Parts: sequence; structure tokens; C-alpha cells
Amino acid sequence: MRKLVIIAGPTAVGKTASSILLAKKIGGEIISADSMQVYRGMDVGTAKIRKEEMEGVPHFLIDAFDPDEEVNIVIFQQLAKQAMEEIYARGHIPMIVGGTGFYIQSILYDIDFSQGDGENEALREHLEKEYDLLGADAMQEKLRLLDPISAGTIHKNNKKRVVRALEYALTQNEPISAHNEREKQKKSPYDYNFFVLNMDRKILYDRIEQRVDKMFDDGLVEEVRDLQHRGFHQNLVSMQGIGYKEVLEYLDGNCSLEEAIAQVKQSTRHFAKRQITWFKREKGAQWIDVTKFHSPQDLAEFMAGEVIK
Repeated sequence: MRKLVIIAGPTAVGKTASSILLAKKIGGEIISADSMQVYRGMDVGTAKIRKEEMEGVPHFLIDAFDPDEEVNIVIFQQLAKQAMEEIYARGHIPMIVGGTGFYIQSILYDIDFSQGDGENEALREHLEKEYDLLGADAMQEKLRLLDPISAGTIHKNNKKRVVRALEYALTQNEPISAHNEREKQKKSPYDYNFFVLNMDRKILYDRIEQRVDKMFDDGLVEEVRDLQHRGFHQNLVSMQGIGYKEVLEYLDGNCSLEEAIAQVKQSTRHFAKRQITWFKREKGAQWIDVTKFHSPQDLAEFMAGEVIK
């Protein structure tokens, strides 16, 4: 079995710094499992790693798409698996690093998203027209009645995924989330280490507050204004990301800057809580309290020891 390393955890916990240090110790190359860092031009609000911070460690799936391009789990999995083959061919270890749990699971368990037996082109066209006619909220509510789990994880503006989940539920008489859950019960085809970095909730929330303040100091408002001027509108999935939708509300005159900042902090705290809940479902994960280590170097040293056991 081929080696795979995963570093996951909530936003602001310190995944980026420790992943670079670990990669240099074990000969790793990093594949980003972050559904927002894939977008070009969305740097400040995603706390995207800068070129100089990579310290020569190759990174994949960062700045891979424009904000108006569709990115979904199937596309991510396909590109990530291609990157992994390149990394293995160089004799290195792929490292999946990020906080988007479903992206990580799609690789770890090699989830099959083909679902060919749930295809119905006529029904799909009907649902697409219905979506255009009734709107995102109505269609998400329809999905919630058939598949509440998918309705909770698929953004209402992601028309293709909402329609696909409805199509599958109506043709297969079961939620697409049930199919995906069965796929997740498969054993991983990899010899893997799954590290989940965490810390005391209060410390994490303090770090989130500091990170959000830094984002605004570093020009988040200007970044969103530039994206808006380039024609990237609020209905795009990318522009519904935390930090972007709140700043758009401010730029549109719907709230003050102080209210936008407070909302970003609250939304980020809630997001971190959801991330922790997601990763707690992972049976094979090794949880690490990063505050038990004196430095990121010590943490990386510990993880390296676990990888080569």
C-alpha cells in the first residue's frame, strides 16, 4: 500500500506551517484540500499560503480556477489523484492538507461518484428549469425534504449539485448522501496517517479573531471590491465564501464595516465548530493538541516520527 499523509483540522489551527515543516522532513508534496484556496485572486480572505512561505515544497490545487469556474468534489478528486500519481512517480509522499472534510474523504476512501444508475436526462432538464423558475431557496427546501444531509452540505447556489442530488433521490428512491456514506465505509487503499490538529476552543476562537482582524488589515475589502469590479457577483459559489459575502454586504451598503467584521468572526467560529464535528466522525484520525508542543518544529518532528513508524 502506498503512503498518504493527511493534516486536517479547523481553520486557524496552524495546519499550513506544520505541513511545510513535515513535508521537508519526510519528502512530502502538498495537495490543498481547501474549497476556497482553489480560486485565483481570492488570497486575503482565504489566508492563502504565499509562494515564499512554501519554502520550495510543491503545492497542488491552489490558484487552479477562476472564481466563476465550477469546482466540485468530482473535479477535486480527479485533479488530486492526478497530482498524487505525479508525486508517487517522483518517489515522494502526497500530503493532503486542509479543512474541507469531504474533499479529504474522497481521496482517503477513493469514493466512487459515478452514480451512473441515477442518471435521468429528462428529469434533470426539468429540475434545472424548475430551479431557474422557483429559485435557489425553494429548490434547497425541496432537497431538504428528500435528503436533509445533502441539503445541509450543498450550497443552495450550487445549481448543478442541488439538481444532481434531487435527480438521484427521485430516480433511486434514496438520498445521494446515503450512497456517499456507503462509499465512506470502504477501507482506505492507502497506508495513511490522518492527523487532526486541534486546540482548546477558547484559544482557537482567539486565533480566529486575530486572523480576521489581520485579513481586514491586509486588504480584504479591497480584494473583494476588485473581484466585484471584475464581474464576479454574489451569486457565485466562490463569492459566498466566509469573508467575501459579508464584505459584499458592506460594499452594497447593507451593513457597516464593523458589522461585517463581527459577522465574519462569528461565521468563522461556527465554521470551525462544524469542521471539528466532521473530523470527530473519522475513526482512523489521530488528534493532536498543538498547544502541547513548544513550536511548530516540535509538532512536525512528532508527526514525522509517527509517519515513519
